[in-house]
Amino acid sequence: MIHSMTGYAIAQQAMAGGTLSVELRAVNQRFLDLTLRLPEELRALEGQIRERIGDKVSRGKLECRVNFNAQAGVAGKLELNASLLQELLAVAAAAQQYVPDGKPLSLGEALRWPGVINQEAPLGDTLAHTAMLLLDNALEEFNASRAREGEKLKAHLLERVAGMEAIVEEVKPRIPQLVADHEAKLKTRLLEALGSLDDERIRQEIVLFAQKIDVDEELSRLSTHLDEVRRILKKGGANGKRLDFLMQELNREANTLGSKAAAVENTRASIELKVLIEQMREQIQNIE
Repeated sequence: MIHSMTGYAIAQQAMAGGTLSVELRAVNQRFLDLTLRLPEELRALEGQIRERIGDKVSRGKLECRVNFNAQAGVAGKLELNASLLQELLAVAAAAQQYVPDGKPLSLGEALRWPGVINQEAPLGDTLAHTAMLLLDNALEEFNASRAREGEKLKAHLLERVAGMEAIVEEVKPRIPQLVADHEAKLKTRLLEALGSLDDERIRQEIVLFAQKIDVDEELSRLSTHLDEVRRILKKGGANGKRLDFLMQELNREANTLGSKAAAVENTRASIELKVLIEQMREQIQNIE
């Protein structure tokens, strides 16, 4: 399926001690730009989370926010690191010998020393396991929402493709008529100026004019590129960059068609093509 790069999803679960949630939100970006916001107790999961998201998402500016809202009054068990406390007190006593007048280390200061008091996480490994399950659930809904938006973009693009194909079909039969009209005008002018017709000169002028306004190649390439757009949209997948490249090619052919226009109708067709191409390009910027 075609996926939009814009999406949002959230998965959450109530647990003993609080509620764990995983939230994903993304906008368009040329490549995958992932920002993680994790609580300290889940910081070790950063590598796994990045890998899991990278397997499911290839482009977009994506923010993943994991949050644990603890219930009031729920806290993990406090543990004393006795060996570190003893070592700290021994160092403080040794230092006291060099600075007899210094203030001795108080119990409160010792207990505040990093690592002396450890607080066990309320859920331990269960929190990490649940976080990864919620991430999978959030990714599933995230991609589903992007797919729904992608289907809307696909319909929008196919509508524009059909419009461009109609314009191409309108232009094709005009060229022979333009040549015939030019030949008639040329004969009239020669008769008025010379009083007679120079068939060889008329033939040369008609050939030059026909070459000047020949847009068969441009129309053929336009049709080929539009067929490729249809094929990509039908195939699906992460083809946003390919579609963007095709918009450049379509715009080039539309510009050439305009430069060779020998009638107001063809000039108008070139402008209408470029309007549709620009509308498509804006939407393609949101496709993965």
